[in-house]
Amino acid sequence: MHTLLSIINLPFIGEVNLPGSVLIIFFVCLLFVVAFEFVNGFHDTANAVATVIYTKALKPMVAVPWSGFFNFLGVFTGGVAVAMGILKLVPLNELMTLPVQVGACMVLSVLVASIIWNLGTWYLGIPCSSSHTLIGAMIGAGLAFTYYYGGAGVNWDKAKEIGLSLLLSPLFGFGAAALLMYFLKNVLKAEALFHIPQGEDRPPILIRGLLILTCTLVSFFHGSNDGQKGVGLLMLILIAFLPATFALDHNMAPDKMSATVVNSRQILQKASASGSGKGIIDSTLAMLDKAQTALSVQGSASSSETFKARKLIQSVSKQLKVVATSNEVTLSADDKKLLLSESGNFGKMTDYAPVWVIATISISLGIGTMIGWKRIVLTIGEKIGKEHLNYAQGATAEIVAATTIGLSTGFGLPVSTTHVLSSGIAGAMVATKGTKNLNGGTLKAIAMAWVLTLPVSILLAIILFVIFHLFV
Repeated sequence: MHTLLSIINLPFIGEVNLPGSVLIIFFVCLLFVVAFEFVNGFHDTANAVATVIYTKALKPMVAVPWSGFFNFLGVFTGGVAVAMGILKLVPLNELMTLPVQVGACMVLSVLVASIIWNLGTWYLGIPCSSSHTLIGAMIGAGLAFTYYYGGAGVNWDKAKEIGLSLLLSPLFGFGAAALLMYFLKNVLKAEALFHIPQGEDRPPILIRGLLILTCTLVSFFHGSNDGQKGVGLLMLILIAFLPATFALDHNMAPDKMSATVVNSRQILQKASASGSGKGIIDSTLAMLDKAQTALSVQGSASSSETFKARKLIQSVSKQLKVVATSNEVTLSADDKKLLLSESGNFGKMTDYAPVWVIATISISLGIGTMIGWKRIVLTIGEKIGKEHLNYAQGATAEIVAATTIGLSTGFGLPVSTTHVLSSGIAGAMVATKGTKNLNGGTLKAIAMAWVLTLPVSILLAIILFVIFHLFV
């Protein structure tokens, strides 16, 4: 490694002070995360446009940029809950205490493994989950980290939570789509919905509007969920390479954080005066004093000091929640509500993403949507069933997908747009003509990709971590 430090100023990022070779790796990582989200755009978002294209509701030249635009909006307005869930899979705080090259190995192994598998399945036209790929790669990198550096390389509690979400969401998609199709077929009995477009057929105006609306919702919620994964990856890069700048949100107004400390202290002191929960309150007050000191110097803190401040602020946020929900402490309903709100304000110091990060991922996902979409669209529109999609099947699958993804985003859980929509289409087709309407070959290929994605991405990430560890 070069010992000479390279100091440059970059738009949005600010001053970057890294060894020359590490600076190159930093830019490579930034390029790869943009590439990952770009690939995610044409790999996963193709699912959203498949139904409107194959039901003739929109022409491809309109549907694809339309979907790309709403993916962009979804990322930009979707918050950061899913992004922070992704970050919590890896030992981020431990990375901040190690040489920056360790963070580079982890980031590169995750990104390269994800891109390799996504491109491979896209080339074969197999709808495969970018979410599964990313989670598997992060677990693999975490396991390799544990082998080399010890400690907890993977947050297994978070991995189980995310894994359960990824497992149950396609089952829900299949069942919900089948039930909705049964309702449309046997209760609503709207025959126009079950027409299979042929030639230049186009759906009636109301049905066309429904199909465009459902495509729009899937695109938007895909951006709000899948797009956040890119936000989480970009924040992982920034925190791993530039912890002093990005481990805490230095743009939060100092007076707001001071008010948060003061309000929290007043509530705790009031509860202490009543004689309840003295032990837990005293320890929380001591943590608040330390947090106030850390916040007062955060702008000029070194990487090690920022690391300590980050861990302290995370601890305070959790501790305030514990106090607010503890049976040992007597608090009014209003004080509990305010204490939980102040806990959230502390959490925003560590769980955040700058606007330019969200914009970068939004643009990458939106542009990616407009390129390379056709292979996946062909599979979704033509090959899951033995006949083309009818209007009801397309609308049903997308209503279920949009609902599932939207709810998951609200709970801060990543789900697979690919698996939810594919299983929704399969459920809709089974409800129409039974299992004989399914294309066994395509379903086997999708199922095989679903089964292999996690172990393959884990193994790829481990191998790549070892290789990068030798050379980075």
